[in-house]
Amino acid sequence: MSIDSIIQGLQGKLSGLGLARRIKIDLGSDGILLIDGTAKPPAISRADGPADVTLTTDSSVLQEILAGDLNAQMAFMTGKLKIDGDMALAMQLGQALG
Repeated sequence: MSIDSIIQGLQGKLSGLGLARRIKIDLGSDGILLIDGTAKPPAISRADGPADVTLTTDSSVLQEILAGDLNAQMAFMTGKLKIDGDMALAMQLGQALG
């Protein structure tokens, strides 16, 4: 799955969710995704910028979460996903992703 596929998967899961915040997903060497929930519909870019919460993982873990093969909370508890910032927002995003 490419980064473009990840972006499409995120857009599908985030539409209508109402996250009026900014979320950064740091995928290490694969780059950064910035979700701007203040835009309608939420905009996802590859730009870096300030965010209310930053999730750090790798693209394979994010792909597993989007596919429903890995629970986001389990990824966090096993150290595959790190969170810096608003934990409540991260939990809301985790529920939306499945």
